[in-house]
Parts: sequence; C-alpha cells; structure tokens
Amino acid sequence: MQPDWWPGEEHEQFTEWAMAQGIIAKGVGPARFSGRGLGMIATRNIEENEAIVTVPLKAMLTTERIPSSFTSKFPDGIPTHALYAAFLTHGDPEDLNEYEAWRKTWPSRQDFEDSMPILWPESLQNFLPPSISSNWRGMQSTGAKLEYETSHQNLLSQQEKRLRAAWGIVVSVFPDTNWESFSYHWLIVNTRSFFFLMPGQEPPEDRNDAMALLPFADYFNHSDVACNVNFDGEKYVFRATKHYDEGEEIYMSYGPHPNDFLFAEYGFYLDENESETLYLDDIVLKEFSLPLQEELDFEQYYGNYQVTATGVCYRTEIAACLKYMPLKDWRQYILGYSTDGADEKKSEAIIQGWIEKYLQEVDTTVTALEKVGASRTDPKTLEKIKMLLKRWAQIRNLCAKASEVVSC
Repeated sequence: MQPDWWPGEEHEQFTEWAMAQGIIAKGVGPARFSGRGLGMIATRNIEENEAIVTVPLKAMLTTERIPSSFTSKFPDGIPTHALYAAFLTHGDPEDLNEYEAWRKTWPSRQDFEDSMPILWPESLQNFLPPSISSNWRGMQSTGAKLEYETSHQNLLSQQEKRLRAAWGIVVSVFPDTNWESFSYHWLIVNTRSFFFLMPGQEPPEDRNDAMALLPFADYFNHSDVACNVNFDGEKYVFRATKHYDEGEEIYMSYGPHPNDFLFAEYGFYLDENESETLYLDDIVLKEFSLPLQEELDFEQYYGNYQVTATGVCYRTEIAACLKYMPLKDWRQYILGYSTDGADEKKSEAIIQGWIEKYLQEVDTTVTALEKVGASRTDPKTLEKIKMLLKRWAQIRNLCAKASEVVSC
C-alpha cells in the first residue's frame, strides 16, 4: 500500500529520470500534501547541514542547453524567460522529448488559472490588494505622482508587461503561436526557475535574465525556514538548515518577499510571513502637492513607505514630518542638524490616519467581495474569493498590529 503522501506514478517515473541525469536525492522525495499540492518530504530523519539534493549543471535547463539553431531565430537580448517559454512551446520535438518525464510533473494550465491572479477575470483582479492591482476601491484617484522605482508594487501590471513583451517577440518569429500554450510555459518558467549565475559572471540588469530550471529541486515549496542553497559553477547543493523528522515537509526560500508578491508571482501566500509588508505610497503621496513630492524625491524619501507588524519604516516617519513642519525645519531635521518643529505626537496621529485609511480600504473591499461571493455558485470562483478574503483578513491584522505599535 502506498503512503498517504504518495505523489503518483508520473512522479516516481520522473524521479527515476532525474537520478539518471545525475541528480542526487538523499532522504527526500516528492510528496502530495492534502489541500496544498506537491512538495518535498523527508523520507527519513535528516540532520542539520546534511546535503539532501544535488543538481549538476548538465541536468539543468539553461540557455546554453537550448540548441543554437533555435536561439539564432531570435534577436539579441531576448529576455531569458521569453526564450525558455518559446523553446518549451516551439522547440523541436526531439529536443523536448528529453524533458518529457519532467514536464508531466508540472502544474496544468488549469492549476494556474485557479491560483495565478494574472489569469483571473478582471472582475476578480479588481479585488486584489493594491500592491498587486494598483486599485483602491475606497479611495478616489491618488492624483499626480512622480515616477519612481518600486519592486513590490504595481505587481500585476509589471507582470503583464513582461509577459506581453515576451509574447510580442515570440510571435514575430512564430506567428502561429498559441496564446494559451505560450503563456502557460511562460508561467512555468516564472514560477519554477532558480537564480543562476556562473561564478565571476556579472549579474544582468534584469534579475529575471539570470535564471535556469532545475529538475527535482523545483519540488521545494517556499518558507522562511528553508534549506541552504549553494551553486559552485558545477552543481547546486541544497542542505538542511535544521533537523527534520521523517514525514516532515522540507522547504526552500524564494527570497524575503511580502505575501502580495508571493500571491502575484507564484499564486500562493504564507499564513505566517516574517517578510510581510504593506505599502502606504498611494495614501501618503495623495496628501502632498507636486512641489512637496519633488522635495521628498530630492531628499531620497519618495515612495516605498512600508508598514509591518512592528510599525512603519523610517521613510514613512520622515514623510509624516513633512505634513506639519515648515520646509526649512524639515530639511534641517532630515539632515540631523536640528529637531526644531518635530513633534512625535503629531507624527503618530498622521501615521495612524494613514493606517486607518488602509483599514477602511479593507472594510470596503471585503464588503463588496462578500456581496459578489453571495451571488456566485461556481466552485472555482468561490475558491478564488475565499483566497482573496483570507488575504484581506491578513492585511487587516497587519494594520491593526502596526497601529498598536505606532501608538505605544
């Protein structure tokens, strides 16, 4: 009799294929977790610092593994994600046949449609948190803002822009490209690739262009408590960072990302996330005229105003001071020359007001979302709504915790 966590025959066949490619797995294997899909499980007790998975370079799918007869069809500088997705969509069947056992273990297009917001209908995308959707239901237009760099906001539009750019390049070479097939493979790459640079190699301007796909290692799910990963130019080695008992799930870290980023990029979020962060940018910047926004920008305090369970970041505190301090005093204050005009109680009240506006957004959105849920019967839609409601509940809890800290 197979154990409850048995992943299925196709995963057993893939594991055999992976071992034949030189991949080494010691005390771990793929497993199916009820309600959560696939992951990596300890098949015996594992000690801290033990090497549990080794993936040699020859087993990875890198840009070097794609035949030059294929890559030469595309212009120089094609995004790596686009090239991988194009190869998986249009590569020679003989070249792709090598990866058939691996590909059978990947999520289906339906799996992505169920979990990935980029594939959801706009009617549900509008209920995504503002960091993902850039949409505020309870707040009027945020007004004019300066352009600035932000890695964890406007996530959906940034993701759609990358996908559409990749699509445009590939269609110019393969005009008959099927959108569903290509976007599926692009999401496979986006959700399953690992950061990949050879020792001494300069990182590209876009981190997404330094990626490779690692068979078997892509079973690892994300957690803050994760295995230690090292690449020496010849192999990736994954080591346990603690003792694991037999039957325990083993994780790796995808990076210190907030839940909204995980939700948009990977289609899941954590119940507990030490990197959890919300952004007040749209709320804060709405209250400043363009000249004052330019002042914030000049002093390098423009945007990326973060809220965590431990309060708000220093940038947020500096922005709050600009709300009531004379500009001359504010400039002296941020340079450390004088504290004249700074008032802790005034700053606290302003920041509390900003957090309260986010809480009002939670209430407005949850009320509207529950109304939509009451009128729907489709199980898949209801599951998406449940996922959204749970995320908004997390946001409410985070705002409440931050508010308590600010008032202390």
